[in-house]
This record gives sequence, structure tokens and C-alpha cells, in this order.
Amino acid sequence: MINKVLFLFALVALFLIGCSDSDSDRTEKENHKSVETTTFIHDESEQEKNVKVETAKTNTEAKVKAEYRVDKGNWSFKPIGDPDPKVVLLTFDDAPDKYSLDIAKTLKRLGVPAIFFVNGHFLENDKNKAMLKDIYEMGFAIGNHTYSHVNLKELPEKEQEREIIKLNNLVEGIIGERPKYFRAPFGANTDHSKKVAEEEKMLVMNWTYGYDWEKEYQDKKALTEIMLNSPYLGNGANLLMHDRKWTSEAIEDIVKGFQKKGYKILDPKLIDTPA
Repeated sequence: MINKVLFLFALVALFLIGCSDSDSDRTEKENHKSVETTTFIHDESEQEKNVKVETAKTNTEAKVKAEYRVDKGNWSFKPIGDPDPKVVLLTFDDAPDKYSLDIAKTLKRLGVPAIFFVNGHFLENDKNKAMLKDIYEMGFAIGNHTYSHVNLKELPEKEQEREIIKLNNLVEGIIGERPKYFRAPFGANTDHSKKVAEEEKMLVMNWTYGYDWEKEYQDKKALTEIMLNSPYLGNGANLLMHDRKWTSEAIEDIVKGFQKKGYKILDPKLIDTPA
């Protein structure tokens, strides 16, 4: 009788140990599952956080309020309301050829903005496409200066459209954004080119003054002197320069000279555009 009781007791003990092991295994598996789930949730929340940061950045940029408007009388910029009127806008045409990236690096080091007006024929190779992308990623605005740098007044309307829209498409394919500014070569706008620019949501602009294509100013010292002391210098002046060696060499002195005179360099983001 005692033996039977001992035998039954042993069976019960073995059964309880088995249950305990099974529960332990199940708990370990559940804990492992819990860790995996937690890890997955953590990764997902990081992705969501990144999306929120990018969205906030985009929304902040979208909320930048225009503070200046172009005056087509002399193509300068007038304040909308109370912003400081003593500003000048830096612009560079015929980019990106040989010196645009050097100019952009100098401006970036000096902490000042500018618009680079590009031509499509400079973007027909990977090196210059990469140059344009670098300039854009440094924070500089990109403008449309037509694909082939031709006089639009000498072209039929369809060709004018092609010169403008083909370049916008090319620029968008490189930097992911269409230009917001349009400058016709030689300042030769037509009624049709202005209409196309408007449909493309670009601001048409020419310039207040510029000298670096003239022979007597193709020198660092001479160019700096005339840019800082032009009789056309005034509040909101729209300054035309180009992708040129002497311009690249002079640009730091030009910027510092304007700042010494009390001028701020106008950020293109503050300009009222159709976009």
C-alpha cells in the first residue's frame, strides 16, 4: 500500500516538473517575441520621427513670407512693408560653366545667398550636372537663363517655349525642383517668353547693373571698384555678374565692400514670386 502511494507521489511530482518546464519555455518564447515586437515598434517610430522632421522642415520653408517685390522700372527690389530697404541681390548668369562652384563656395563661406541662372548647354555632361547639384545643396537659388543662351526675340514662339521649358525640365531632373526665377539672355524678353515664364510660375527679372563682361572690368580690382561705386547702386539693386574667372576672384571683396557700406545681401527666398 505504501509502495503504491510512493509511486503515485512520484508520478505527480514528475508531472508538475514537466508543467513548470513547459511554462518556462513558453514564457521565454513570449519574452523573445516581446523583444522582437518592441524592436520593430522602435524602428517604426524612428521612421515616423524622421518623416515628421522632414514635414516640419518643408512646412517651415513654405511659411517664409515674401518681404520684397521687384520694381520693373529698374529691376530693383522694394520692401513690402517694413523690411530693411538697404539690400542688394547677387546673381550670376551663364552657370554652371567653369567658376560657378568656386563662387558658390566663397559665398557659402561668407554666409551670403545668391541666384545662379543656368544654361542648359552647360548641363549636357555629368560633371556640370553634379556641379549644379552641389550649388543647389549649398542652399543657393537656381534660375532659368534658357537652354541655349539665344536671343529670344529672334525665335518663333514654339522655340521660345522650348528654350525655357526644356531647361526647367532638365533642372528639375537634376535637383528635384523647377526654377522660380527667369532671366532672358541679353535681357531680351518677348511678350510670349514672359507669358511662358508666368505659366511656369517664374519671376521675370533683368538687372539694375553689371559690368564683368566689359573688357575694362575683366580684372579683380577694376570689377570690385565699379561694382561698389556704380552710379546705379541703390537700395534693392539687382546685381548682374557671370561665371567668369575675374568675378570669382573679386566676389569676396565685392561682398565685404557692400557689407562695409551697410548693405545686406538679399535672400531670394524673401522675394515675392508667382510660385
